[in-house]
Amino acid sequence: MSTQNVEGNEANETGIDYMTDARPIAAGEHVPGCKKRDPIVVAENVTRSFGGINAVDVEYLEIPRHKITALIGPNGAGKTTLFNLLTGFDTPNTGTWQFEGNNIAGVSSYKVARMGMVRTFQLTKVMGKLTVLENMRLGASKQSGERLSRALFKGMWGGREKQITAEADVLLEKFKLDTKREDYAASLSGGQRKLLEMARSLMVRPKLVMLDEPMAGVNPALTQSLLDHIKNLKAEGMTVLFVEHDMNMVRHIADWVVVMAEGKIVAEGPPGEVMKNPAVIDAYLGAHHDVDLGDSEGIKELAAELVADEESIVGTENAGIISLEVVDSEAPTRVLPGETTEPGSNGPARGRRSADELNRTEKDTE
Repeated sequence: MSTQNVEGNEANETGIDYMTDARPIAAGEHVPGCKKRDPIVVAENVTRSFGGINAVDVEYLEIPRHKITALIGPNGAGKTTLFNLLTGFDTPNTGTWQFEGNNIAGVSSYKVARMGMVRTFQLTKVMGKLTVLENMRLGASKQSGERLSRALFKGMWGGREKQITAEADVLLEKFKLDTKREDYAASLSGGQRKLLEMARSLMVRPKLVMLDEPMAGVNPALTQSLLDHIKNLKAEGMTVLFVEHDMNMVRHIADWVVVMAEGKIVAEGPPGEVMKNPAVIDAYLGAHHDVDLGDSEGIKELAAELVADEESIVGTENAGIISLEVVDSEAPTRVLPGETTEPGSNGPARGRRSADELNRTEKDTE
């Protein structure tokens, strides 16, 4: 997608520049389940349980049209399950939802995609034994050659296949995959597979693109390219809903943020507002409410605070969104009796321990 399209946003049917549209997204106060000025998806009382666990319990949710909405929350919050429900890949216990005013609860996933609501997956679903071009062709709709009665007569579907191939080539060039056109999809890197899956989803000319952790496992060299493509989707008039854990990335490209915790919507609003919301910080970090999740300096200060907190899990395998890299490089180290630090290191020679280990060691030395 060209730079000209991104910056100039060529005229669309409404005459609105989606990249600079500053009209309010919410119709009122920014609270969970608030009404939007122009929603493309409306979901009510959507629930999904697995055994005794309520994976999704969304009372009311609207997704704003022509905006980039980030769906965030800690692991296990129900984000991917909600994606599966809305796109027909899973069946809810209760609930209804609409897409562009049409009730799609219980509609099959392929029919949802044909209506213009497509999604990608956290683990890419490319066909490894097909070429990149063949993968793109699979994403197109209205292919008469797929019918058995016409498959043997190329004259009935050859023209449509040429059209599909031409559309695929344009998208492959925009996503910098044209040089891989005839390569098997299995030969692509993780980031290239993400790009291929996103490009393939555009073959149906969607109105809503749902991306499940598009940056997961992507080489940093391709991250900016993916970000640019996501912004380009908005520039071309599409609506984007994506799941992401990188708070800085969310703040950088999202117009609106929806926060899930334990299956429920706990907060909504613009990125800068949501990152400072105590309910959001509590959902991620517990009782430490005095930090802005979108501010790198705030994260560093919090890391230092949590290292000194005996009930904190920072430095353990369950450290969550406070990465070990941040803790090791920025936070003061707590050296236990009998431990020594290596010259030039930021921590004890044997590494940082969990809170339980700290407590046990201290009791032993009393």
